Amino acid sequence: MRLATMTFSTAFMLGMVGLTFNRDHLLSALLCLEGMMLALFIALSLWTLQLGSTNFSSSPLLLLAFSACEASAGLALLVATARTHGSDRPQLLTLLQC
Repeated sequence: MRLATMTFSTAFMLGMVGLTFNRDHLLSALLCLEGMMLALFIALSLWTLQLGSTNFSSSPLLLLAFSACEASAGLALLVATARTHGSDRPQLLTLLQC
């Protein structure tokens, strides 16, 4: 395995481990998701450069656009949660409160 592939695989796995074990705040989960998306974007960009074909050159930009949409939706949910419940802790969110 090459060093670049191993580095981006490690960055993605660290983001996934952070997402599974760090469930204290919604903001930390969003940051872990953004780290995973950044690792995927860089890995996909390097893969298309190494491939040398122009067929897949738009796929990193498409992934980056979906990542930006995911980040904006996550921040909107974070703000809405903080306004209604007073905190971004997932333990305080229940379905029984209307």
